[in-house]
Amino acid sequence: MKATMIHLLFFSLLFSSIPAFSQYNWKLTKSSDGISVYQSAVSNSNYKSIKVECTLSGNYDKLLSVIANVGHYKDWVYNNKATELLKTTSPSDFYYYSETSLPWPMSNRDAVMHTTITRDSHDGFLKISSVNQAGMVTERPGKVRVPHSTINWYVTAPSPGAIHIVYTFEADPGGSIPAWLANSFADKGPFESFKKLGQLMKG
Repeated sequence: MKATMIHLLFFSLLFSSIPAFSQYNWKLTKSSDGISVYQSAVSNSNYKSIKVECTLSGNYDKLLSVIANVGHYKDWVYNNKATELLKTTSPSDFYYYSETSLPWPMSNRDAVMHTTITRDSHDGFLKISSVNQAGMVTERPGKVRVPHSTINWYVTAPSPGAIHIVYTFEADPGGSIPAWLANSFADKGPFESFKKLGQLMKG
């Protein structure tokens, strides 16, 4: 009965945390190595939203150690050039600066992200949210500041030694990148990132 209540609480939190969840019409665009990537058009943006679903080896503590290790995001986050921890309010609340490399002639993108972590006291679920924070760091020459970025992780542990991840990502890259171009390779970065994350989780 307790397990059922925990799962009900998790799904209630999941759906209440995504405004107008019904607006998404997820379509599978890449599936390999146990990682499935979906894309969906959204009504308020020309850029598609991304969802990743996968089951990886490891546990909540291992995943959180990777997420908290901001300086090593470049080891697994696709095209991440540099990250810098800016402020830690608590172990479950921190801010960081991130720069993403883009091929010439496009300018690199950067953003300040605010990450919050919610962990169920019974370990029924884990939620990680990151939202861009305006005004915390002045814009830097030669880089385009991302005007909007939202990341949500919904994590459960279906069995000992394994975690199931539902990850959603929405962003406006800013500048003059055509939406059709960004959407054409939008699934590559998340797939490569989770592939490397899976390797880290085994280590």
